[in-house]
Amino acid sequence: MTQLMLMTLSTGSMPLNILLLVGGIVLVLKSADWLTDGAVAMASRFGVSQIVIGLTIVAMGTSMPELCVSLVSALKGTPDLAVGNVVGSNIFNTLLIVGCSALVAPLVVKPSTVRRDMLFALLASAMLLVMCADGTVSRSDAALLLVAFAVFMTVTLRGSKDAGDDGGQAAAPTGMARAALLIVCGLAGLVGGSNVFVDNASYVAAQFGVSDAVIGLTIVAGGTSLPELATSMVAARKGNSDIAIGNVIGSNVFNILMILGVTGAVAPLHIQGITTVDLSTMGVSTVVLWLFARTKYTVARWEGGVLVALFAAYMWWLIATV
Repeated sequence: MTQLMLMTLSTGSMPLNILLLVGGIVLVLKSADWLTDGAVAMASRFGVSQIVIGLTIVAMGTSMPELCVSLVSALKGTPDLAVGNVVGSNIFNTLLIVGCSALVAPLVVKPSTVRRDMLFALLASAMLLVMCADGTVSRSDAALLLVAFAVFMTVTLRGSKDAGDDGGQAAAPTGMARAALLIVCGLAGLVGGSNVFVDNASYVAAQFGVSDAVIGLTIVAGGTSLPELATSMVAARKGNSDIAIGNVIGSNVFNILMILGVTGAVAPLHIQGITTVDLSTMGVSTVVLWLFARTKYTVARWEGGVLVALFAAYMWWLIATV
């Protein structure tokens, strides 16, 4: 098992590993609360819509664990872990995170999000499917992903001026310094808490001889997706649907275009353990979310239940085929 799994935040004591794992989750949940409050306040102060904040600042911040894990994985010669982390994270984001968030409170989705942002997520998934067909994400593939990411960011920022994105801002005033502090502390806590979780969960999995691909698709993907899960569920509970859904869509696009773009540029990724089923599940889940969002521009509670059920079915298949 790769040395990447045995980091300084894990120990040889199973009880202590479990204690640290729980502590990491607690830190992530609290940090998500800070990040959501700070992001909403920042959006209100600058007159920027919550969906744009969710697609950019929040999405990039909560995707930092995926970036760190995938980049280090590629550098240490475990490309399956790098790609599995991204593919697994996107499946977690779309099925489990949106599903759980919708179960907490139905998610209202803006028409512009369905027509523009979700289509970018579909395009990113399709690009990765095509690139992985030959078993390699080359440097030229990585360059194409980075160009697509630059286009996404340009379109998103320009879209923030559209009339359809003016709503959804917080009413309660908050000082700029306090909002910035909440965002910084929230992001730092999310990354730190996720690292503690991933280190200890991966250590436990490694003791059972689980492969890099499976660890990437499950334990590491789930752990690095904790920031998105916590942030989206807290945002949904507080009635900030735009941040909840924007966080997921932005993270999915960021994971594929930016993270694999940077990782593939540093070291070409030769994929072996990631299957067509894994990649197809990622793509199909994005299509299902898009279809749900198109109906009345809302992801209802029952639709959230369907997403969670699909996630459980994929996890069952993944574990059953190990």
